[in-house]
Amino acid sequence: MLHNKIRVLIVDDSAVVRQTLTDTLQSDPHIEVMGAARDPYVAADYIAKEVPDVIVLDVEMPRMDGITFLHKLMSQHPIPVVMCSTLTEKGAETTLKALEYGAIDIIQKPKLGTKQFIEESRIRICDSVKAAARVMVKRIAAKPHHVEKKLTADVMLPPPSSTAMVQTTEQVVAVGASTGGTEALRIFLEALPGDCSGIVIVQHMPEGFTRAFAERLNGLCRIRVKEAQDGDTVLRGQALIAPGNRHMMLKRSGARYFVEIKDGPLVCRHRPSVDVLFRSTARYAGKNAVGIIMTGMGDDGARGMSEMHQAGAYTIAQDEASCVVFGMPKEAIALGGVQKVLPLERIAPLIAAK
Repeated sequence: MLHNKIRVLIVDDSAVVRQTLTDTLQSDPHIEVMGAARDPYVAADYIAKEVPDVIVLDVEMPRMDGITFLHKLMSQHPIPVVMCSTLTEKGAETTLKALEYGAIDIIQKPKLGTKQFIEESRIRICDSVKAAARVMVKRIAAKPHHVEKKLTADVMLPPPSSTAMVQTTEQVVAVGASTGGTEALRIFLEALPGDCSGIVIVQHMPEGFTRAFAERLNGLCRIRVKEAQDGDTVLRGQALIAPGNRHMMLKRSGARYFVEIKDGPLVCRHRPSVDVLFRSTARYAGKNAVGIIMTGMGDDGARGMSEMHQAGAYTIAQDEASCVVFGMPKEAIALGGVQKVLPLERIAPLIAAK
């Protein structure tokens, strides 16, 4: 990047949201808000004078909606875009369409809440913008410095025992993804046969969007895809996606695997956290599991994948060439917990064959 800071343009018709996002983003020393536009026409004037590193774009605006502007932007002057949306069902479906059109990530519109809620929202919003900037640049000399304490999966459950679970006939596939993961998961799940092993997934996504995401995938895939509910059984031919803003853990009762949906603090700056899912999979599935870590910024899932590997699971990382952001897979590989590094399109055939 030419600038020392990530320069952000906010586009939202609400003056309150523009000011709140400005204050939120500028609380991070690595981010600078270069402007705040009330609609895409004003935004175009800003871009004509100086191209931002990232645009935070509202979905619904009066003179031109965010999806139309995104489509024009991506066809004429591609810039990393983070969509800012409400939690309405219609808003969720529209925002998912924006991801298909080239948006990098989704953030929830900031709102009033407890001090903890506001701080967690700040972390998510700033991290989404940083991830989007990484997509454009691909290389950053140094990782951003985070002053917030980053919790591990210890806050949700203890590490797995050193003795891996005896292998049985049923296999569980645990998948973790973040930035770029919505498209990566679509490609992966669409390629799976209808009788594949049961799958549990954590995709970093705000509350309210995971249900629409799961329903969209369910209409495209041969397997059933649903947003997980507490107590859901892990079944062959089905993928369970962790609900936004809730942790998901794999549990086992006799021969039955099921999921537990829980509240809790951010783990590795996320809720749901891949580390929490992977640790629980190591603990309760051991050799019966396959772990897959996909595109995403940061290191969520790296420790959990190492624990899965130590418990006897087969572990796979998406390769750099097919990742939108080669952050999470890179960190997992660096910790030594990855057995196989594969292009995205080769992961599903390997799972189907196991």
